[in-house]
Amino acid sequence: MEKQKVYNLEERTYLFAKECRLLVRSIPKTLSNIEDGKQLIRASGSVGANYIEANEKLGDKDFLMRLKISRKEAKEAQYWLRLLGDLNGASKAEIDELTQEALELRNILSSILKKQNSSKTKQ
Repeated sequence: MEKQKVYNLEERTYLFAKECRLLVRSIPKTLSNIEDGKQLIRASGSVGANYIEANEKLGDKDFLMRLKISRKEAKEAQYWLRLLGDLNGASKAEIDELTQEALELRNILSSILKKQNSSKTKQ
């Protein structure tokens, strides 16, 4: 059953972080899963936290920097999800969904950055 997409980006990044945490809870507690899971939890939470910070910007440079960090963290989350997916076949479908969501978040953040940069060049 496919989940309905959320279009509020703050909420969507929150749900991504939440789903990553639920995934980490569900996989076997091997040393590599624990360490990779910690990294995934940090990166997935940072996507939303930095996006929220961007929305409370101190200026245009701060806004752009926070968006870039958020995008970078989404890419990092993809890395940790890939490792976890390769080592936890039973959770592969769930991990693939989260990997796709991380990619979509990166694409959305990239689009926002491009729009901001293009509006800057027009001024």
